[in-house]
Amino acid sequence: MAEKQSKWRIFTAGIIRENPVLRLVLGCCSALAVTTTVSGALGMGLAMTFVLVCSNIVISALRKVIPAKVHLPCYIVIIATFVTIVQMVLQAYVPALYKALGVFLALIVVNCIILGRAEMFACKNSVVDSALDGLGMGCGYILTMLLMSSVREILGNGTWMGITIIPESIDRMSLMNQAPGGFFVFGCLMALCVYIEKKLNKPIERKTCGDVMLEEIDKAKTEEGGAKE
Repeated sequence: MAEKQSKWRIFTAGIIRENPVLRLVLGCCSALAVTTTVSGALGMGLAMTFVLVCSNIVISALRKVIPAKVHLPCYIVIIATFVTIVQMVLQAYVPALYKALGVFLALIVVNCIILGRAEMFACKNSVVDSALDGLGMGCGYILTMLLMSSVREILGNGTWMGITIIPESIDRMSLMNQAPGGFFVFGCLMALCVYIEKKLNKPIERKTCGDVMLEEIDKAKTEEGGAKE
């Protein structure tokens, strides 16, 4: 890269400014499917982050070795290796979570977030920067999953991580446990993310051609006056 980005900027990019789900609109399938409960969403987020960081590190380390013609199959093999590790660990130690995530755990292999970061960042940057990028994107993904699942579980089931939040005497919004509820929460969070980004970023001062020409004329007059003195 022509300009070195600060480590902090690389890490925080995936949280708000380039949030993989809310800003780049990647990985929406799993984000909508497994966010009916916080536990499932958190498990999916941690699994995704582990695969993202590890695959970014390996791809960055091998970026000068992997042939350009077969780089995509190589990326998929690397990603599939870490996904298999996650599947085996969850199946052995957390079988309930493994069963809850189902096919969406295996689909991490072809998730657009991981393939996109491998193609756009990891293959062009150092190992440290790639690890930070993967961790930042993973944190942004986890944050999105937690927000979506918290709203859907509280309103849909009246609980949060198994803790009763809404008394049973109050009717639940069963729509939140279905696809329309997921899309509704997803859209609201996207709008909130855009609003926060606009508040955090200062407006860019835009200059017309006339403004630039006037500045150049004033600068030339100033230099001419200084030369005469």
